[in-house]
Amino acid sequence: MATRKTTKETELQQAGAQLSSAAKAVGTAVSHKFEAMGDAVSASIAKAKKQATAKRNEAKKGLTSLLKAAEAKVKKSQAELHKAGQAARKSVLAAEKKLEATKLSTSKKLAALEAKAERSAKAHLKVAEKHAAAIKKTVTKDISSLKASVAPTKAPAKKAAVKKVAAKHPAVKRKAG
Repeated sequence: MATRKTTKETELQQAGAQLSSAAKAVGTAVSHKFEAMGDAVSASIAKAKKQATAKRNEAKKGLTSLLKAAEAKVKKSQAELHKAGQAARKSVLAAEKKLEATKLSTSKKLAALEAKAERSAKAHLKVAEKHAAAIKKTVTKDISSLKASVAPTKAPAKKAAVKKVAAKHPAVKRKAG
């Protein structure tokens, strides 16, 4: 039997074609969706990368500024320490100079006092010698007047008595002391 050729599509063929076009549309939509999701993911990754880079740069800047501040503080502290060391050195030198000047001044004053004491002692000695000479003169006069009035046998005893009088003379004690 011979079949006739039909140009009309069957319902099954039509449904297959519609399904095929629907699958294509779904595939295209899914593909577009995946592309959009990929773009979104790429954009969000790029954004996150950009933010991370910005934060890293910010952290570097902060760290750099902290390091610079710390270095500045260290330099300032070193400068202050150096200044304090110089001031202490100057103080020590000034104190040493003052000590030397004081030693020199004290030795000069001591030498002047010793010279003054020697002059004073010599002057007192001269005064004492003058008084002793005056007393000796007076005692010698007294002895000669006593010798003339006393007998020659008693003369040695009188000399001893005269020596006691000279030793007890109050003027000699005052000037010698």
